[in-house]
Amino acid sequence: MRSWSRPEIPKLPASDAESVVHLHDDATRGLVEAPGRDGRADLYVCGITPYDATHIGHATTYLAFDTLVRTWIDAGLEVRYTQNITDVDDPLLERAAATEVDWRELAAEQVELFRTDMAALRVIPPDSYVAVTERIDEIAAGVATLRDRGLAYAVPTPDAEVPGAEDLYFDIAAAETTTGWTLGSESDLERPEMETLSRQRGGDPDRPGKRDPLDPLLWRAARADEPSWDSVVGRGRPGWHIECAVIALDSLAHPLSVQGGGGDLVFPHHEFSAAHATGIAGGRFAEINAHGGLVAYQGEKMSKSLGNLVLVSRLRAEGVEASAIRLAVLSHHYRDDWEWFDGDEAVAAERLARWRTAPTIVDDALSGVVAEDTDEADAAVLRSRVRTHLRDDLDTPSALAEFDAWFSVPRTPRARALAAEVLDALLGIRL
Repeated sequence: MRSWSRPEIPKLPASDAESVVHLHDDATRGLVEAPGRDGRADLYVCGITPYDATHIGHATTYLAFDTLVRTWIDAGLEVRYTQNITDVDDPLLERAAATEVDWRELAAEQVELFRTDMAALRVIPPDSYVAVTERIDEIAAGVATLRDRGLAYAVPTPDAEVPGAEDLYFDIAAAETTTGWTLGSESDLERPEMETLSRQRGGDPDRPGKRDPLDPLLWRAARADEPSWDSVVGRGRPGWHIECAVIALDSLAHPLSVQGGGGDLVFPHHEFSAAHATGIAGGRFAEINAHGGLVAYQGEKMSKSLGNLVLVSRLRAEGVEASAIRLAVLSHHYRDDWEWFDGDEAVAAERLARWRTAPTIVDDALSGVVAEDTDEADAAVLRSRVRTHLRDDLDTPSALAEFDAWFSVPRTPRARALAAEVLDALLGIRL
């Protein structure tokens, strides 16, 4: 799948200080070193289900991990980044049916809108941008591997299109016995909360015939009037979690450096993606399981079901500069839950304007007092402070505050240009 154009990123002078990036791991609930092995870091971020794209909640997730990619690159690591598109799933099919649009047309339209928004926001594209429908055979093979290892079982499916066909489910108990994964090892949640979240987020804990209410679907046997594909595990389509596990394992080094996504993916999606990957490849799926906070609007979590969405494309159509949208989002720490208010984009635009119109020193008026080496030294201090904040769990609010302070003091045009390079390279905001 085609992604989008890569933004031009200024190359900053190398840092003399320690360049280790620390990131919060939701599995251990602590800050740990975001690793790079042999000079390379591998990142998997769950992509969109392509409808109602791209809202501010989406943008918050992808800007958070774009900041991680930029920080890794600045630290001298080669980054390998994969993102999927869940272009066949129940919510997409339901939206297509409700709007009387072919599900493939809806997906294609929304993916293109997402690409356009990401390019405008200057998000670095993934190296591998993979639609689920492009990897059906590989995903089915992963399901077959789990089945052959005793980690999957069939559940009677009376409404299957082919009589006798059955859905396949992942066996939590068997996985806990024979692999290194245990339920809760990635999410650190208690079972009652897991069951609640399963019902809310695509699970089916009340499905008759399951061995455990939390056992997730691996393969859905074909139903009438639903998309399906022939495969080694029968005609049907994949479950949600196995898709990401297989796509990540096929494109990145194992274990991944970071598995990332929004906070609503902690359970069940990332818990079971990790479980499936462990069942297939062994060992922990990712060294860090990282998630962004959730964004509210009008007092409620921004969600497709409520329809309280603030769309990036709509803001842009209203004349809001993409840099202002990016600045508004990065003004919040990526792990915080926060609320978008009407007018946040105007506040960010005013902040940008202050930086752009900050007082400038005229070189001639200084009689040579301010020399180029002074500008370089001042810029080096700014770079160091911004890097320190970003390497400490992507602390973008503190990093941005450094620019508030910097531009509050008159600077030479050269010093302003050096600061603008730091802002562009590390935070993706262009002056």
